[in-house]
Amino acid sequence: MKQLTFFAICSLLVPLTVTALAGQTFSGCTKVDLQDPPRSVYQCAGGVTLEAEAATALGIQEREESGRPTEVDLSSEGLYIEIDPGSGAFQIQTPHAIAAVRGTVYVVDVTETGTEVFVREGEVSVSRADGTDTVILTPGFGINVAPGEMMESRRWPQERVDSLLDRFGR
Repeated sequence: MKQLTFFAICSLLVPLTVTALAGQTFSGCTKVDLQDPPRSVYQCAGGVTLEAEAATALGIQEREESGRPTEVDLSSEGLYIEIDPGSGAFQIQTPHAIAAVRGTVYVVDVTETGTEVFVREGEVSVSRADGTDTVILTPGFGINVAPGEMMESRRWPQERVDSLLDRFGR
């Protein structure tokens, strides 16, 4: 199975910069706008591809020396993420959850009431925003993280998966 190791402490030791993605590019990445459905694809250094829905609100932290993203702050809408195996630490931070890469392809969707994470390939470690209640997701499994609700990994029905992936033209 494709797998990445997450080193949270290592990413804190490397100097980071924060850049907003909405409507602009950032160093180490090239941006391509796609239609049907409308979205922006950011092809980044170090094997990171981020595909953001048109109204997605997010920011990025990247390692200064390589331009490779290490963390994305996602506050609304959906983000489709592809990470090359072995390319290093990476995580998505939302108001409700932290989705840390242990695998390669996954989707994070944020609403006012919660965060959903679904894994297509590899593994993703999902915890609450404060780092508690960690659950490991594998291909075909997803989770909803919301205040006051129990975190439980579940195999998602194909209709739900198709609906989510259709938002990214897949």
